[in-house]
Amino acid sequence: MQNDIMKCGLIEKTESHFIDSIEKEAYVWCEKNWKHDDYEHRHSRTQLTFVEDGYQYFHIDRKIYLVPQHHVIWIPSEKGHKITSEAQTVNLMVFLFKSVFEDEFYQNVQVFAAPPVLKEMLLYASKWNQSLDENEEQDVFFKAILKSLPNFCKESSGLEIPVPADTRLIPVCDEINTHSKYNLDIDALAEKAQMSVRNLQRIFKNETGITLQKYLQLTRILKSIELIDTRQYTLSEVAYKVGYQSLSAFTSSYFSVMQEKPKVRKGHGVSS
Repeated sequence: MQNDIMKCGLIEKTESHFIDSIEKEAYVWCEKNWKHDDYEHRHSRTQLTFVEDGYQYFHIDRKIYLVPQHHVIWIPSEKGHKITSEAQTVNLMVFLFKSVFEDEFYQNVQVFAAPPVLKEMLLYASKWNQSLDENEEQDVFFKAILKSLPNFCKESSGLEIPVPADTRLIPVCDEINTHSKYNLDIDALAEKAQMSVRNLQRIFKNETGITLQKYLQLTRILKSIELIDTRQYTLSEVAYKVGYQSLSAFTSSYFSVMQEKPKVRKGHGVSS
């Protein structure tokens, strides 16, 4: 699938825009060991991506959304997005819809854990992988998925890292990302931004919608997900590596962001 001509059934007209010549209202495109481009692209179809294995980062509108395993992301049509990941393996299911319902839900980016019922529906739909032939059962089934999404998404999980537009804050974000294991040194961060501590805290909150401490927490949790994905560390080791002094503190912080407790995936990993 991933070549210079067609991706997910869409024809790549330029490096960033895709042309839709498919008549079907909706279809699904599954792929193991997903390979992605390093540039932003857009297309006229709305996109629902289910991360079956691994995790993905979606860069959209100056925000970076984390979509872990068994989570979905909804991307409205013509919304520019870039995908990156450092996961060992990434298996994705991409559903592309030509038209959607008018509810406000469908007009915004949404990220949420797939409840068991939705997960089973998406996995069942994989039997139509890359099928572009007309199929009445498929059409009805995909419309049911589409209609049910707002109910499955009680609230977006907030797995996003905002990217400030104010260039003075970029060194601050870089410093936090690089040294997220350590507690914040507000004075040093203010010096990097060349502003007072009070102005830094105020401007950062206005630019990103979150505090510096919340930004640090999100950064640590995202890094922990990457470490857990390697299956090389116990949860206690992960907690220490991302900056928490105890497993209980890490677990509490993780739960507040992810709404579930961290766990080492079965396979090659070790337990806590």
